[in-house]
Amino acid sequence: MIKNIKPQNKLVVFQGKEVRRAWHNEEWHYSLVDIIAVLSESKNPTDYLKKIRKRDEELKTYIGTNCPQVEMQTTSGKNRKTLAGNTKDVFRLIQSIPSKKAEPFKQWLAQVGKERLDEIENPELAQERMKAIYEQKGYPKDWVDKRLRGIAIRQNLTDEWKERGIKEQRDYAILTAEISKATFGMTPSQYKEFKNLPTKSKANLRDNMDDLELIFTMLGERVTA
Repeated sequence: MIKNIKPQNKLVVFQGKEVRRAWHNEEWHYSLVDIIAVLSESKNPTDYLKKIRKRDEELKTYIGTNCPQVEMQTTSGKNRKTLAGNTKDVFRLIQSIPSKKAEPFKQWLAQVGKERLDEIENPELAQERMKAIYEQKGYPKDWVDKRLRGIAIRQNLTDEWKERGIKEQRDYAILTAEISKATFGMTPSQYKEFKNLPTKSKANLRDNMDDLELIFTMLGERVTA
């Protein structure tokens, strides 16, 4: 069985410079000041962040609502609270930085948006993208085929539930937990704990299953449907 270990706080290299990050609320949060320092070329990134927040009221509101103060280590080795954001928050910040260094990210975001619109028109493109992502992560082809097949079976099951009047996310979770208990003797949250995955993280349990676990999962959901 595949098991994961909870990630540790550390620096990441971003365009040749170090950016602090910390594991907060079951996901990575990055120092917004460090992101500013990389992309703005400002000698005082703290003041730069204050200025763009003052200039952009929508950004100011967004950061105030979504970005927490997270404890991170300073260059002197002391722990201090610093304004931080998850991946979505960082992308939102980048959109407000008038810098040549930020332009490639803005273009990339535009390209991603175009690709998602193309996938709405042609859903097969989404499946091909998903297959490519799993292969880039190093999953074997046989495992990827099973994973994609499992997604299709899961979709058939949820479609059946919808037709029978299931609407609330909580009800989906209850039904899924019952199938998991019947198949593995554990609920999904218990299974995540068994695999050393943070129970409230975005880590996908099925992405951490081996071939047999995927097969048993598909069988349980197919029989249920």
